[in-house]
Amino acid sequence: MTASDKKIQFAVIGGGVIGGGWVARFLLMGFDVKVFDPDPETERKINQVIENARRSLPGLFEYLLPDEGSLIFCSTIGEAVSEAQWICEAIPERLNLKYKVFTEIQEHCSKDAIIASSTSGFKPSELQAVSSDPEQIIVAHPFNPVYLIPLVELVGHLKTTEKAAPILTQLGMHPLTVRKEIDAHIADRLLEAVWREGLWLINDDIATTKEIDDAIRYGFGLRWAQMGMFENYRIAGGEEGMAHFIQQFGPALKWPWTKLMDVPELSEELINKIAQQSDQQSGRYSITELEHIRDDNLVAMMRALKTKDWGAGNQLNAMDTSLETTSVKPAEILTQRSPTLTVNRVVPTSWLDVNGHMNDSHYAEVFSKASDIILRRIGSDVNYIARGFSYFTVDMQISYLNECHAGEKISVFTSIHLAEGKKLDLRHEMKNAQGTVCATCTQVLLHVDLNSRKSCPPLEPVASILMALIVPKDILES
Repeated sequence: MTASDKKIQFAVIGGGVIGGGWVARFLLMGFDVKVFDPDPETERKINQVIENARRSLPGLFEYLLPDEGSLIFCSTIGEAVSEAQWICEAIPERLNLKYKVFTEIQEHCSKDAIIASSTSGFKPSELQAVSSDPEQIIVAHPFNPVYLIPLVELVGHLKTTEKAAPILTQLGMHPLTVRKEIDAHIADRLLEAVWREGLWLINDDIATTKEIDDAIRYGFGLRWAQMGMFENYRIAGGEEGMAHFIQQFGPALKWPWTKLMDVPELSEELINKIAQQSDQQSGRYSITELEHIRDDNLVAMMRALKTKDWGAGNQLNAMDTSLETTSVKPAEILTQRSPTLTVNRVVPTSWLDVNGHMNDSHYAEVFSKASDIILRRIGSDVNYIARGFSYFTVDMQISYLNECHAGEKISVFTSIHLAEGKKLDLRHEMKNAQGTVCATCTQVLLHVDLNSRKSCPPLEPVASILMALIVPKDILES
């Protein structure tokens, strides 16, 4: 089952920050969603989250996402869950309230449906305490913003979590199954440790909220984003590896560096201190502005990780492979001077320049991607390159005709203008969603022997494919 099949019906109970993030993730990955939340502001709040997601999520990928699913706001829990195969519970962290909601969900939902709680602290056994079918209820704990960050901690009955994991993968997420249930799962326990230390550093007037955040975002936070903790420490051990690191730094665990077994009293004075420092740090920005800054940074970081196929970038590349088959379909017949669709995507926020439109260097990047598609279609693929042959660009001329903005759909149509001997002449035309031509490009490539780094005639299968698509000159001229 793929996202484009739209066979899975999702339901979300609770339309707050996390619930809204789930709704956006489901919708933008092509699935239909029904939502219930008694808050009269639910529709407005969720639509704001969806707008944020539309602005940022598609920019993570090199291909268009599936068509958005439909969104229905329901007046009862029963109406929302009756046809759902995945039911997301995202209500406040009050166990008695969750019991009431789970009971009503199970009165109306299918016995085969997955009921996935977004709880950050409760264990599945606690959630299942009054359930008529406890194995149906699991924890699927995401991270804000749900529509961008891929990690989901799965905790619960193995049969149910095994069923849930591939569904999350279809959504472009990374399911992490927790071996044993434990309060706060894995990630929040690690976050809690840093949070407690941060509270003490502020309480003891050692650091401010900004200084603590700077220590994370300019330091280990960047490392953690793509390697985590233990892989980084392995590197810190040098050639001798992790064992050497532990031997060298292990004794520090006995030093009085941490107050993890204690926490300062959250007095009104400490709370006010933290709030005032946070206001000084970020108060000049609205929440929406901070969300946009956060999302733009995450897109830029994760797109950078894609180039190394590392960390979250590996997950995005896997999703691109899936999207390519539905977004850019290979032409049935590739012939000389016949334009074919090579690129079909949106402009990510990380591509903007100081003028608020797509930077000129990214036009070249898009056209280069288009030429890569053509090269693969004529046989110059990874296997051909491994044999020691490829094409090099020797000239590229771009005409900039119209602006392209973040979130705007662009498509490139490419034709082979000339394919004779060592030379390959491509013509690209970039259009926006309205069909307006935004840019054109002429690109000349030469076939190269990668060992000698000199031009040479193409080998098989490229030579035969090029010969087959060339239209005789008299027909072209006519």
